[in-house]
Amino acid sequence: MMERMSFFAKLYGVDHNPDVGMWLLYGTIIALCVIVYNLGFARKLSILKNVIVYTVLVLGCTVLTFLGVFLPVAEGLVLAAIVLGIYKLRLYQHKRQAG
Repeated sequence: MMERMSFFAKLYGVDHNPDVGMWLLYGTIIALCVIVYNLGFARKLSILKNVIVYTVLVLGCTVLTFLGVFLPVAEGLVLAAIVLGIYKLRLYQHKRQAG
């Protein structure tokens, strides 16, 4: 069973201590989803709309956590965060040179 687990699930020891491991995986996936959302998709919204968006995001991360035990969900989010971070950096540099 250990060889089929994703990297983060192995790292957090989901198979040895599922209570703590699942919470750590859940927190990691939430943090990465928030980063990816803010880097790629966030717009200026009112406070109520932000609360709704983040509530739905956290609820969706619950499903992603269960999938993330055996599928590379967190790893994909890390890659998405890196790609979007590079894109934002290049966009910032381009705007600074143009303006």
